[in-house]
Amino acid sequence: MELSRRTFHALAGTATLGLALTGSGSPTSAHPARPVRTGPPPPVPHADGMRHEVAFDRHSLVVDGRRLVLWSGEMHPFRLPSPSLWRDVLEKMRAHGYNAVSVCVAWNYHSPAPGRYDFTGVRDLDLFLRTAAETGMYVIVRPGPYIGADVDAGGFPGWLTATEGTARTSDPTYLRYVDEWLTAVNTIVAGRLFTRGTGTVLLYQIENGYDAHAGESAGRAYMAYLYEKVRADGVDVPLFHNDTARAGHWAPGSFDTRGEKGRWLYGFGGDPEPDRVPPDWRHVAAGGAAAGARTPGFLPESGGGRPDPWGGAEPGGEGYAEARRTRDAAYERRVYLTHLANSITLHNVYMTYGGTSWGWLPAPAVYTSYDYGAAFDEARNATPKLASMHQIGQLLRHVPDLARLEQAKEVRATDGRIKVYHLVNPDTGAHVYVLRNDTGEAVSSTLPQAGIDVPVTVPARDAKLIATGLRLGRRTLVYSSVQPMLSLTAGRQDIAVFAGRRGDLAQVVLECADEPTPMRLDAEPAWAYNLGKLNVSAPLGAGGLSRVRVEGDGVDTPMLLLFADDATALRLWPYETPSGRLLVYGPALLRSAELRGSTVHLTGDTIGETGLEVWGPPGLTHVTWNGRAVPTRISASGSLLALRPLPGVTRPALPALDGWRRRTENPESEPDFDDSAWTVADRKTTFSTTPVPGGQPVLFADDYGFHYGDVWYRGTWTGDGDVTSVSLAYSTGTQGLLMAWLDGEPLGTHRMPVPGKARARRGTWTAKAAFTLPEELRERLRERGRGRHVLSVLVRRTQHDLDGAARDTHKAARGLTAVTFEGAGPEVTWRIQGATAPDPVRGPMNNGGLYGEREGWHLPEHDDRDWKDVELPRSDRRQGVTWYRTGFRLDVDPGVDASVGLVLDDDPGRAYRAQIFLNGWNLGQYVNDVGPQHTFVLPNGILRTRGANTLALAVLSDGTTPSGPGDVRLTLLGAAAGGVPVKPV
Repeated sequence: MELSRRTFHALAGTATLGLALTGSGSPTSAHPARPVRTGPPPPVPHADGMRHEVAFDRHSLVVDGRRLVLWSGEMHPFRLPSPSLWRDVLEKMRAHGYNAVSVCVAWNYHSPAPGRYDFTGVRDLDLFLRTAAETGMYVIVRPGPYIGADVDAGGFPGWLTATEGTARTSDPTYLRYVDEWLTAVNTIVAGRLFTRGTGTVLLYQIENGYDAHAGESAGRAYMAYLYEKVRADGVDVPLFHNDTARAGHWAPGSFDTRGEKGRWLYGFGGDPEPDRVPPDWRHVAAGGAAAGARTPGFLPESGGGRPDPWGGAEPGGEGYAEARRTRDAAYERRVYLTHLANSITLHNVYMTYGGTSWGWLPAPAVYTSYDYGAAFDEARNATPKLASMHQIGQLLRHVPDLARLEQAKEVRATDGRIKVYHLVNPDTGAHVYVLRNDTGEAVSSTLPQAGIDVPVTVPARDAKLIATGLRLGRRTLVYSSVQPMLSLTAGRQDIAVFAGRRGDLAQVVLECADEPTPMRLDAEPAWAYNLGKLNVSAPLGAGGLSRVRVEGDGVDTPMLLLFADDATALRLWPYETPSGRLLVYGPALLRSAELRGSTVHLTGDTIGETGLEVWGPPGLTHVTWNGRAVPTRISASGSLLALRPLPGVTRPALPALDGWRRRTENPESEPDFDDSAWTVADRKTTFSTTPVPGGQPVLFADDYGFHYGDVWYRGTWTGDGDVTSVSLAYSTGTQGLLMAWLDGEPLGTHRMPVPGKARARRGTWTAKAAFTLPEELRERLRERGRGRHVLSVLVRRTQHDLDGAARDTHKAARGLTAVTFEGAGPEVTWRIQGATAPDPVRGPMNNGGLYGEREGWHLPEHDDRDWKDVELPRSDRRQGVTWYRTGFRLDVDPGVDASVGLVLDDDPGRAYRAQIFLNGWNLGQYVNDVGPQHTFVLPNGILRTRGANTLALAVLSDGTTPSGPGDVRLTLLGAAAGGVPVKPV
């Protein structure tokens, strides 16, 4: 059903809409007021109270008249439920060269019911946006309403699955709910727009991967509605959509924007496979039709890793370690330099920090961990793959020539195995060459057509960017055999950094009209001067950072050349202050730098003992590190050099987990259990996409308000004791299961199969569990004759379908769908019970419907003194649910950021699963005989690193094998001296 203009205005409000779309002085435009030449990028963004203009042309974004290459990383605040740690991740991203963060905002995370929206506590979106501004990061906001993102129902709230209206169309019923959501989220976003100076929100995404209705009027009306709604809510930054592939869907002009032009970007997603050659993705649609030809190349999602399914079928059972291995630094360099060569200047790396799909947040296709093989692992540690991301980010920030590159004439390497992209900046005349090696061995070659007559080596399945004619401060680079990383002026000298693989021989040639006086400050470099050119060479990595100072060549400002291998480059930290730029070398992370008088105050992290070197503005004489003075001297390179190393971290000791207590539950399976307060399941119709079987009531859990976690059913009847078998049809997400009891006697457990590679992304699983009653039970039923009988069923329903194809499949049933009997046909009355009211702190996706959850057994304040003492490992053989609880204390030094995990291990032949609760927070689901996850991150803030903690495990076992838990222990996943202050959640 298409939405009429009248309906839209009734929903959105014409007065506000008209003001937003026709008001004068728009802060965004597709075309800057005049052509923008290459120059310095805009300064680091903050909420400065000033008005800003955001424009773009076909080359790049233009912010306040300056070109900006956007180098963004994806993180999801909802996957890190400790607001203090948001700052930690954002500061790490900024330090490693990212200038923006992209965030999905999940509707289901904020809305437990229609009309109810919660943006407090761990859901405080405004706090996240403020924190991003404080750390100097632009923000790309992606509130959907559909986000995908491997979360339950693609981000749609559970209650939406039981409503009328077709989602992701112009259906008025659906749009009324969308209006509620966007009003709530846009109220916050509009208050943090970079254009207004009240925040750093730079771009805003509408929908995600919406190609199912791209050629239909309903789809066009839907996109037009979302566009107008967002504008009506006061969001004035450029808008965009993320096309699932380079298909041209929702390019500028493809839907009605009520006459507003030049404020819509075309973006598409792409995740090249590691064993494939990276494609040449220009911002052109398939079939040759222009798509966003007047907008810059934009990848809102590009491969920073990959999701992992239950059982780990896709990466061979190796989990995210395999994703990180196959999408390593070389993969990232090969892919992102290819993108840059294809004129793509807006990049978002999905994911840069993956985090944890805690509680019932994950989509069916993924398990608890959303580590993703990302540059920062789930425990917030930097990984080696950051080397390429760090270097590219710093390069894009400090070398403005890359913001406007045109394709130039073809250049070939002497060795044809190297693919060469040749680009030129028409303003500066700098030439850029991206060299890509798609073979399985390193290749060395010259580029005589580019005037490069020394061998340039490109490792196997890797890439390298080199440049000629590039201005580095007050000198010009003739060429280099390794990649430039940054160029800046600190104090009275220009500094240029070149980086590459360990063992590479870096050769850098500078124009020098007069013979210079180079000064070799480390043992490794060498130099030679001939015919106006200075050739400096240095082996990378042999002695850490290698330094050469160049002066006396007729240029008043000295130049410092720094040479670093990948590991060394990860310890180089440029930083911009109001007093000038700094370059810091040594620590594992630089978080902040502030100049007060002649002292620079640095904060950051160290892991091992490390030196410290600081280049900065003139007059700098003193350094502090994390509040403590650092004795220094002035070095020959003009830096302040620490006289003694900064200390490393003392790794904290972790206690053993003992003192366990145990209690069995599932009283719901007993025939005399009081279920009178449960909801009667007697509906006849549903809005689900699953048909109701003839003669059956609606048993679908969502129709009765139970959207997350486990759900119980009790069917009662009188008489008909001749039942010989029961057949239970049910529908779940991946790894769902069903347990059944009749009159308190276990009938058995049925489990959905572990998905193979072909079905790993399947969203809904259906099965029929048939249980033949044993003869002893049939005899007891006959003896009871016309007595009361109870069939009790527990369903682990798992999650809703992602509905990526926009077919309303998120409404597929969860729970029982039909129950039939053999031997008798009793008239059954059904009652259903799931999670009780949503946890006001932890949100609607924390709890399910287990008896222990409903009674608060997972909460730290629960009194478990009457539980039985037990030791682990445990070996039970019982169908049902058993709880285990223990407490432990940590005493981590307040100056140490310790990331702690929980490890569960047992004989993989034992069939059981456990819900893990830390201090009441549902931090994940462990399935012992499926995996691949065994380690669960315990986020600081939820984890009390200085105090008492309560750990509870709700263990479901099918009774066919001995069941644990087995080995349950804490493990240290990372530690650094430094970190950020963490408030308890």
